[in-house]
Amino acid sequence: MDMDGDGRLTEVDFQALAHRWKAVAGSVDPERLASVMTGWWPVLRAASDADGDDAVTLEEVLLVVEGLGDMADAVSGTADAMFEAIDLNGDGLISRSEYGTLIETWNGTPTATDEIFPRLDLDGDGHVTREEFRAHWTEFWAGDDPNAPGTYVFGALVE
Repeated sequence: MDMDGDGRLTEVDFQALAHRWKAVAGSVDPERLASVMTGWWPVLRAASDADGDDAVTLEEVLLVVEGLGDMADAVSGTADAMFEAIDLNGDGLISRSEYGTLIETWNGTPTATDEIFPRLDLDGDGHVTREEFRAHWTEFWAGDDPNAPGTYVFGALVE
């Protein structure tokens, strides 16, 4: 998501993310999706930008993430918005291909996901349901188990 690789998120990074999502939007109105993506920036900046430099470092983001366990409704709401964005064909399921699109769009570069998707597809049926995705999303943002399947919502962990 950090498009210029400077270790900080800025409004430009969120605008680029929205542009990438608009290009692949399936079951969701592309303008609404872009609005959701760019809408995250002022919220994140207000909650995280401790030094007021209009950029957010990983350390600043982690301070906010620590409090997400107490914001279940907000976490669940963003999970549903992302599910709708990822479910490109609108069938109510996320396929392996749709998950690959999520990761590539989020990262802005092609990313291998063949080994990651089975960690999210807990019942092995080839799809992730809305309920499964919501649980994984919550694990990612509000959980503390590094081995939980939700740890892989955004792809493989980078050491």
